[in-house]
Amino acid sequence: MKRLFKIFGITLGIIAILIGAFAAYIGFKGVPQYQFDIPPAMAALQAPLDSAHVARGAKIATLLCNECHRGADGKLIGKEMLDLPADLKPGHSLNITQDKEHGIGEWTDGELYYFLRTGIRKDGSWAPPFMPKFPLMADDDLLSVIAWLRSDDPALAPDPRELPPNQWNFLVKFLSNVAIFPPALPAQPITVPDTTDKVAFGRYVADGLCACYACHSADFTKQDPVHPEKSLGFYGGGNPMLNYEGELVPSANITMDKSTGIGNWNYEQFYEAVKNGKNPKGGPLYYPMFPHSTLSDAEVSAMWAYLQTVPPVVNEVKRYTGKVE
Repeated sequence: MKRLFKIFGITLGIIAILIGAFAAYIGFKGVPQYQFDIPPAMAALQAPLDSAHVARGAKIATLLCNECHRGADGKLIGKEMLDLPADLKPGHSLNITQDKEHGIGEWTDGELYYFLRTGIRKDGSWAPPFMPKFPLMADDDLLSVIAWLRSDDPALAPDPRELPPNQWNFLVKFLSNVAIFPPALPAQPITVPDTTDKVAFGRYVADGLCACYACHSADFTKQDPVHPEKSLGFYGGGNPMLNYEGELVPSANITMDKSTGIGNWNYEQFYEAVKNGKNPKGGPLYYPMFPHSTLSDAEVSAMWAYLQTVPPVVNEVKRYTGKVE
């Protein structure tokens, strides 16, 4: 028996040493570097700069870019991400103005396209887990975002201000090495579905364009951006999100479960929640949810049609009421 205990103790010791060595390796290595392997055809891309594409890009940026990259004076110089999940702090967004040294002024359209798809920068560094990657966004919508980045929007005018380099905590380093990797480039062109197919169009708006599932699923670290439906708790909510004051604001269950989701809502209530940030029970919906006012009525209607097809999830989420309880 003593021999068995001795062997067991030695085994535990070896396991502890291996775990310690692996943790030290991850801590030393940090977030991985990747080869900036942009295909020649993509490298030659040029975004159309007509007013329609710029306007479409500005609309998408209002939904996806501005909230995270906007400084106190409205310029898109980056900021500390106070609303990051506690386990991913500290971290801040970067300068995306047209400044050639501190922003994206020296990036080509193709390089921006590749980065927005994969999260891999020109120097091989990789955007952290909280920076969205867009493997499912339609080609033309992604080019519209780039057209907007090239526009004369005052928020994008060259600005040299820059925050210090991010110093990632161990969890970010760990996840970036073992769990979260750059999505592959799409194998085929991606087009916006026919808007008359409301379910397909709604799936695109919800999953491919806005990535609503990212907040409204269970955990940022257990998501699949290429196959969103494989994300843990897909649209069932409960993701432990924070507001700017550091208060817990779990995301809502927006599946059609009647007891814990939005299965008892009507379309008008959904529309007011998405477009205007109104809670059907009265009062506002609280940040991180914000009014998606630039979505068209057709896009909101299509999202509603798509959510009818998402399998209901029974998940009672304790909702934030505006006061710390």
